[in-house]
Formats: sequence, structure tokens, C-alpha cells
Amino acid sequence: MKPVEVLVSVSEPDVPLPAYSHAGDAGADITTRVDIVLAPGERATVPTGIRIALPAGYVALVHPRSGLASRSGLTIVNAPGTVDAGYRGEISVTLLNTDPSNEIRLAKGDRIAQLVIQRVEAARFVAVESLPGSDRGEGGFGSTGGATT
Repeated sequence: MKPVEVLVSVSEPDVPLPAYSHAGDAGADITTRVDIVLAPGERATVPTGIRIALPAGYVALVHPRSGLASRSGLTIVNAPGTVDAGYRGEISVTLLNTDPSNEIRLAKGDRIAQLVIQRVEAARFVAVESLPGSDRGEGGFGSTGGATT
């Protein structure tokens, strides 16, 4: 499969391009371009120093890094974040320290998230009087079972 070409512009010469850690990885690591300290429970929107131009029909999804999440409790508030094909501004990531007692220190250049590039379909929304039935019907949150309280 031929990789899709994504144009990247950096705000400073030392900002690294998104990069895959291993062959076959779905997400390319992106880094913070600033030093930041997040107190327990604190969130902050962190700039990455990268801007991208996706081809039409693609989206970049910003995912948390699993190692940071498991080791320190760092996650992304609106995961996955959505970068539309037409967006040309700097990608920023809203990070959240979920650890109840320890701060998280990030230095410029630390990997903070992953970009996953995916093809997307455009939808044509059609108003109707009623929807066709399904096995699930109108069952919402918790309707398929699972944990009870």
C-alpha cells in the first residue's frame, strides 16, 4: 500500500516532523514545542509546532500515547482530536493530568500524542419521517449489559 502524502510545515527549525516509531505503526508521534508542568487534575492546550495539509477525503486523528497514559496518567481531553483536511493552523493538543497526586513535567521535544491518518467518507444526510428498525432499536447507554452499579 502506497502511503498518502501529507505536507508538513514546522514553526521552528528544531520541531520534529511526525514520525512512526516502528514499521507498521498506525500512529505517528508528535511532540510539544514548549516546556510545561501539569499539576494533578490540570489540563492545558499544548502547541506542537506542526501544521499539515491533508488531501481531500482524509482526516488526522490525535490520539493519546498509551505509555504516557499508563505510566503517568497523561491523556487527551477530546480524544481523539480531529484535524480536518482543510485546516492549516498549528496542531495543538489539550492534555489532562489524571494522576490525583503527581505533577507531570514535559520538556520541549517530548512525544505527547500520535497522529493517525485515515480516509473518511462524506455523508449526505436525508430527512425521513421514521427510521428502519434494527436489532438494537433505541437502546442507549448500558443497553447491551456490562457493569452494574
